[in-house]
Amino acid sequence: MGHNKSPTGTCLVCGKTFPSRELIAAPLIRENIAHNIRADHPDWSGASSICQGDLARYRGQYVHTLLISEKGELSELEREVLHSLQTHQTLAADVDSDYEEKWNFGERLADRIATFGGSWTFLILFGIFIALWIMMNSLVLYWRPVDPFPFILLNLVLSCLAAVQAPVIMMSQNRQEAKDRLRARNGYQVNLKAELEIRQLHEKIDHLLSHQWERMIEIQEVQLDLLNELRRPR
Repeated sequence: MGHNKSPTGTCLVCGKTFPSRELIAAPLIRENIAHNIRADHPDWSGASSICQGDLARYRGQYVHTLLISEKGELSELEREVLHSLQTHQTLAADVDSDYEEKWNFGERLADRIATFGGSWTFLILFGIFIALWIMMNSLVLYWRPVDPFPFILLNLVLSCLAAVQAPVIMMSQNRQEAKDRLRARNGYQVNLKAELEIRQLHEKIDHLLSHQWERMIEIQEVQLDLLNELRRPR
């Protein structure tokens, strides 16, 4: 006894023949997407089918049109998301490591200075330095102090330190803001793609459920045929 071949069908869009399980029937496609298909193929009807590749292309076009209608113009970020959605590419990236690879020596040094200047270690060491400076010029070198009261030289050192430290901290903050913008950009792309993927996942689940119902109906029909055969008088 020969094996029965799996049923096949033809995609109305590309005209190629596929197994039935790889084709999506017209009733399972959203009306907005079906409208776009019907605009390109007027013979599209409820009995037609489309392959998964062509359906993904029309879904991408529909999402593109939807985003343009909502925001007026599609941004470069959204174009990248649509491209990754159609080509099945990932968007998640390690922003910290990618951004740090582009730093030069001065930027790395500025960040380290800013990190050290905002630590308890710096505050403690700086407090000890000021205390020792005051003690040396007030007690040890009382008769011939290097910087007598009111410690004008110490004030000059502190002013120079503040003048140098402020731009270093600002440079570090600017790079941190640039890194935060990259994180926000990547997060927006990932979230947008996840939302679109979830929409497509719902459609695929609906297609699977419909296919399972069709298989269940076929099984029930076979069972009814068997029951009818058993009921026939012999």
